[in-house]
Amino acid sequence: MVESYQPSSEHTLDRDCTTLSRHVLQQLQSFGPEAQDLSALMNRIALAGKLIARHLSRAGLVADTLGFTGKTNVQGEDVKKMDVFANDVFISVFKQSGLVCRLASEEMDKPYYIPENCPIGRYTLLYDPIDGSSNVDINLNVGSIFAIRRQTDDDLDQSASDLLTHGRDQLAAGYILYGPTTVLVYSIGNGVHSFTLDPSLGEFILTAENIQVPQHGPTYSVNEGNFWQWEESIRDFTRYVHRHEGYSSRYSGALVGDFHRILMQGGVFLYPGTKKKPEGKLRLLYETAPLAFLIEQAGGSASTGTERLLDVVPTELHQRTPLVIGSTEDVSLVESFIQERLREQAAIAAP
Repeated sequence: MVESYQPSSEHTLDRDCTTLSRHVLQQLQSFGPEAQDLSALMNRIALAGKLIARHLSRAGLVADTLGFTGKTNVQGEDVKKMDVFANDVFISVFKQSGLVCRLASEEMDKPYYIPENCPIGRYTLLYDPIDGSSNVDINLNVGSIFAIRRQTDDDLDQSASDLLTHGRDQLAAGYILYGPTTVLVYSIGNGVHSFTLDPSLGEFILTAENIQVPQHGPTYSVNEGNFWQWEESIRDFTRYVHRHEGYSSRYSGALVGDFHRILMQGGVFLYPGTKKKPEGKLRLLYETAPLAFLIEQAGGSASTGTERLLDVVPTELHQRTPLVIGSTEDVSLVESFIQERLREQAAIAAP
């Protein structure tokens, strides 16, 4: 009698087989056209991540990978060579997709159109090619942020006005974190899921499914070098965490790295406005809205301090917003200090 073969670890085999593209189809429980589209789009994002990760792993060994280009972007910020490389990678990868008509990033004044894709291209990719690029030269974590939106008009005048809607219109959002391992986190509106790049397979493999951010965490992440440039309410919050036990400050200068810590361990990340820049530094469409989409899917909160971030409707492509994001209890605590100051100001202004 021949006994039937039993795998030693079906769970291990299944994990090794759960690639990013397969997972997207499982999430949508469909093999229909849009499910196939989103799976293909996520595959292209994954390819861009692999190419950027490979280039970062060789930074310093290859000529012209580190330092500044000597140019500034549309926001007036100095452009790093890695910013340009990563932006070009996304363009090159999505030229081959057939699905994306436009790409918009902080490195480009206007959206980049792919004419050969536009007759059938039903989607727009918004992205920050390298977030925290100042960390590249000193070998610290950096990341890429992305969002996918459906193209809702023909955009014949190339105004991209259909992108100027609230963050709930995002079909998918996520980021790639380049660190000791390369991690891709995404959501298509059905939970938040994390994948780790297995270099031996060349595939992103599922490592955490349906991530939930704790309701409260010990970490607060903010650039305290701007303390005296903040509104008094943000200084009040900072004084509060200084005076109470159980809080730890963690700030790396790379939004993706700091956000990933908050997502996995809880806490709050802040990038408030300053006296010089009351609207803050971070861009809504390709930084704060994608992360807000993710954190809400994970059971957390994201706001400008006074408004739910996914409700903000931009008036321009590169619009900036303040950001308070993370565990629900910790975001609410920050908002309570802001509301208290607003009440005080209203009382003083009242006749």
